[in-house]
Amino acid sequence: MSALNAEPVGGPQAWYGPDVAGNAADWTYELSVKDISEIRSAVRTAQAAELDIAALRKEHFPLDTFADRLARLRRDLLSGRGFCLVRGLPVETLSREEAAVAFWGIGTHLGLAVSQNGKGHVLGHVKDLGLDYADPNNRGYQTSARLPYHTDYADIVGLLCLRTAREGGLSSIVSSVTVYNEMLGARPDLVEVLREPLFRTRWGEVGSDRPPWVEVPAFNLHENGVVTTYVRSAVRKAQLMPEVPRISAQQNEAMDYFDSLAESPRLHLDMSFERGDMQFLNNHWVLHSRTSYVDHDEPAEKRHLLRLWLACNDGPPFPPAMTESFQGLTANGRPNGIHVPGVAFNAPLEAE
Repeated sequence: MSALNAEPVGGPQAWYGPDVAGNAADWTYELSVKDISEIRSAVRTAQAAELDIAALRKEHFPLDTFADRLARLRRDLLSGRGFCLVRGLPVETLSREEAAVAFWGIGTHLGLAVSQNGKGHVLGHVKDLGLDYADPNNRGYQTSARLPYHTDYADIVGLLCLRTAREGGLSSIVSSVTVYNEMLGARPDLVEVLREPLFRTRWGEVGSDRPPWVEVPAFNLHENGVVTTYVRSAVRKAQLMPEVPRISAQQNEAMDYFDSLAESPRLHLDMSFERGDMQFLNNHWVLHSRTSYVDHDEPAEKRHLLRLWLACNDGPPFPPAMTESFQGLTANGRPNGIHVPGVAFNAPLEAE
């Protein structure tokens, strides 16, 4: 491992929550009547192709001026601040299939969908299935538990809100570049700790050719920048595996400090998330979190988000350490989600 670069990382990715909160117009886009008309037309075109959602590509979802807007948002995701919020998709007047096709089609203009779990789901559902988050084989998106700040296994993660919870379930994000810079200034010794690999569980979502755990550093210095990948719950659950080394006191201290920085109101941004909102984040520079929530009693009213993990051919450069023993690469060399060999990609319309 190279010697620690003592200089903080600059650029638009190093933002502070209170600062960007005051400039919401820079990262929030409200769909216009024309945008919605274009999206509805593209949904009809895509459905006329009579293909499974997972087989739909950009050419099946033609857009006019909204395609130009998406191109600008994409540039900001991949080389700017790394997040945006698109408001106003009329999910209340769309069927589940139409909403899924609309979200998927918008995603095809941003990147290539990769699998989000061992079932090959390229269209994910964030919904409480009544599962226990403490179970090492369960994922947080299947529960109503609070999700600490973390990253996912793709260049971009996208969420579409179909329904909100009765209480809670609020979204927060934080710049992992800012977390790195803050830690570098106050505790450079802990930055060094998080540049060493952490063992994380694969939640049983891995082929027989790979171990049930993975080693990857949280902070990865590369090309004068820092790329972060961090899921502390996966680190904690990996400790249930006897073959995984025990977490050291220094590692716990470093992760505690990392979490405290991410949770600081001085750093993070709280973002309201309403029906029809689409949030897109660059996983390399942005960590995301969710508060716990209380759901509605009626099944049809329960909190429900659709999710995409997208690989981008022209995404940010990242070091080999992030993929050599991690999730692997797409054919174009981008982070490949959770891909179990032999499992076909599919896009279910219901949570499962």
